[in-house]
Amino acid sequence: MLASLRINWFILRTCIEERLVYRGDFVFATLVRFLPIVTQVFLWGAIYQSAPSETLNGYTYGDMVAYYLMAMVGRAFSSMPGLSSGIAQSVRDGSVKKYLTQPIDMLGYLFWHRIAHKLVYFAMATGPFVFVFWLCRDYLPGWPDGWTIAGWVLSLLMAFLVGFLLESLIGLVAFWWLEVSSLVFIYMMINYFLSGHMIPLDWLGGFGEWISYLPFKYLAYVPATILLGRYSHAELAQELAIEFAWIIVLLIANRIAFNRGVRRYGAFGG
Repeated sequence: MLASLRINWFILRTCIEERLVYRGDFVFATLVRFLPIVTQVFLWGAIYQSAPSETLNGYTYGDMVAYYLMAMVGRAFSSMPGLSSGIAQSVRDGSVKKYLTQPIDMLGYLFWHRIAHKLVYFAMATGPFVFVFWLCRDYLPGWPDGWTIAGWVLSLLMAFLVGFLLESLIGLVAFWWLEVSSLVFIYMMINYFLSGHMIPLDWLGGFGEWISYLPFKYLAYVPATILLGRYSHAELAQELAIEFAWIIVLLIANRIAFNRGVRRYGAFGG
């Protein structure tokens, strides 16, 4: 147990140092990701311009701005850029062998690598996030109660796990289908819509109810609507329990895919 903790700490520290090597590039890429926030605020402003106090599907203009900002926070936790394509590349070029010949679990290593990425990302992005939220403070609701805040924090942490497990599962498909770029593109398009990043899922009516059975909504929609106070405490507990169940299902699916993929994997050369 102690040896495992020591290995995980070494992986985390090394990955953080790796991320900090090109600090300027990382900071620039982080700041550029905030540009869509500005465009979305202006977009919804144009939609509501004719009647700024009008309610569309239960959302005023202020509600939409607040929802989008909260959804962006959820996406910041759950997005895993390059994870699935990186796994596929490792399978394709044979570098996955290093996880098979050394006492390091591939999924465990990638998990800590992503934690390092998020730690550095939020160290860089916290300031811009605070600034954007301050500029839009008039649209934000007041602070919810402590249970809601605790549920929101827990939903963000689990959104990270759901996002990681979904993308890693797609990457593991490379054991059977070496080129997964088309699959990743399709996944990203579906994810953008079904996660609630594009529009709130309760705008979709009956289709939104069907989507609610999938894990995608926990990537953006659920964290956003929790902090906006759209769940009672009982509903919040139920959503978190379902999200935890999805994490277990996805974890088992990842382990099965990895174990079966390794059994059929073949590589030659040094």
